[in-house]
Amino acid sequence: MDLEEFIDRYDRAWNEQDVETILSMHAPGMVFCNHTRGGTEVSGEEDVRELLVATFAAQPQMQFRGRRRYAGPDFVVSEWTATGTDEEGRAIEWDGIDVFPFRDGKIARKDVYSSSHIPRRLG
Repeated sequence: MDLEEFIDRYDRAWNEQDVETILSMHAPGMVFCNHTRGGTEVSGEEDVRELLVATFAAQPQMQFRGRRRYAGPDFVVSEWTATGTDEEGRAIEWDGIDVFPFRDGKIARKDVYSSSHIPRRLG
């Protein structure tokens, strides 16, 4: 399995805000931890679904652009820049890193580290 190609598809699903496709790429019992959001951690399909729906509702214009990627036999580390809008409707961007260990060809865990708490204002 080409894990970099898998993450390309995963990134597309995030940019399309396609919750069901994102969930289908996770292993059963998957854990999602956003270390920037105070260590927000959820596990299992329903809790991850709720987190994704809330994230996309809060940032309907959010888009991700990959910068670098590092892949091993059972993990991917992906560096990215996200764009969106702040509460006043101004364009913002922030950088982040996702760490993905894989199990049985799917994402077992997603650890997010980002600068979303101090985004750059654009324009």
